[in-house]
Amino acid sequence: MFRVLDLGVDTIRGVVSEITRMLDRAVVGYEVEKKIILATLLANGHVLLEGVPGIAKTTLVKAIARVFGLSEKTNVLINDVPYRGFSRIQFTPDLMPSDITGAVIFNMATREFETRFGPLFAYVVLADEINRAVPRTQSALLQAMQEREVTIGGKTYLLEIRSQGKFFFVLATQNPVEQEGTYPLPEAQLDRFMVRLFMGYPKTMDEERKIVELHMDRLVEPVEDVERVIEASWVIQAQEYIAKNIHVDPSVLNYIVSIVRATRSEVFEPISKYFELGASPRATIALIRLSKAIAAMRGSETVAVEDVDQALFHVINHRVIPNLESVMEKGGSFKARLSVINEGVELAKKVARGGI
Repeated sequence: MFRVLDLGVDTIRGVVSEITRMLDRAVVGYEVEKKIILATLLANGHVLLEGVPGIAKTTLVKAIARVFGLSEKTNVLINDVPYRGFSRIQFTPDLMPSDITGAVIFNMATREFETRFGPLFAYVVLADEINRAVPRTQSALLQAMQEREVTIGGKTYLLEIRSQGKFFFVLATQNPVEQEGTYPLPEAQLDRFMVRLFMGYPKTMDEERKIVELHMDRLVEPVEDVERVIEASWVIQAQEYIAKNIHVDPSVLNYIVSIVRATRSEVFEPISKYFELGASPRATIALIRLSKAIAAMRGSETVAVEDVDQALFHVINHRVIPNLESVMEKGGSFKARLSVINEGVELAKKVARGGI
């Protein structure tokens, strides 16, 4: 296990490097996705993962929990409230809000009311196929994500307790292709996720061969080989350090603000060819926080334009509504939507850099 003697960007870089090496034991490839997920955790955000079934989304989330010594068997009692290390919620149409938050029930044995805490009371929560749940259940999760607390029987319980080293990290998955029997998340609720990541098929034949080789001589999942790298409380310490000590130069700050403003047709009319609705100030805040985390992960105390560019598409793509006409010109498919969004983001970057 990694031993931390003092906290700084070199330590953060070292820990992240060791975490990434450990994740490689369970998931082959997806270097960008691993990096952005870890950066989002260090920026105290949440992740929406989109991709077809069978590409190791769930395995990756489990592996991330395990590098902090967290699993479904982990139970931590804080202020008389039990928290699991890792919790997986399979979203279905009949899932109710109380099924994920918890409820007050009457115990027939003791003849008293008692609180049963739901699976949201965990360090790492996997919300699997979130778009299969009805809107009110989705709203219960997204409200908890935003406020980091839930109310059960008139009493409020914290999901994040920073003074105790307890973080709260939600990773939700959904299949972008299959739409039958689903309830798409409204844009206003998508905004609660710091990033939306798209996980595709393995990029090369060599990568796919390595995946098969990893599984062909075993009956258990390779995630079982993932070992703890560092204590879970380190996450809170790293988050605090990044927030307070990673510097954003005025020129980089202007670049970030200019990009987000350029996604709005009210500010930059030509962008209306790509976006019907631009990104809000929440996107600006998320972009700054994620860029700071990426800078710290590479061992720098100052955010560079390159850090912003690495974070940009992942932060922006679910906060804008692409122009329908432009999407239809490209065929109207899901890939067409992403293509239009990507072209719009690139144009916004040119505007921010003074290229237009």
